[in-house]
Amino acid sequence: MWFAGGGGLRKLGRFTAVFENEMSCNSLFVRYMSRERAVNVRKINPKVPIQEAYAISNSLYDLFKQHGPLSVPNTWLRAQEAGVSGINSKTHMKLLLKWMRGRKMLKLICNQVGSSKKFFHICFPDDPQQDAPVAATVTASATENKKQPSSKRRSK
Repeated sequence: MWFAGGGGLRKLGRFTAVFENEMSCNSLFVRYMSRERAVNVRKINPKVPIQEAYAISNSLYDLFKQHGPLSVPNTWLRAQEAGVSGINSKTHMKLLLKWMRGRKMLKLICNQVGSSKKFFHICFPDDPQQDAPVAATVTASATENKKQPSSKRRSK
């Protein structure tokens, strides 16, 4: 009998530990297998011929270069002001932005303040290897400034 005597409780404790361990592995497996696959954004249809899609995306890419991170409504307003031709509607522009993300032209970032989230599109840097040495020199100079010894001495 499991509940009789001290030895039975020890057996029950081991059983529950093994059972909980198996349950955590099973729940991880179920959680992993129940996730949806990531959307393959490279297969997004831009609804226009490829040459025209590249022309539109280049003009949108220039907008992001000039004005920095933009949300979708701001992108739509800037595109209308700039006179980007070929975009039929705001929905079509969103589809093109998704197509551009699949082509690694744009990146979607989330700015969360409290419980509200804002999503912005930014463009990837043209030459990421060129930016790396600049960042390394900035961090090196910052660490050099921190390592300067102080001239004050403590008095006993």
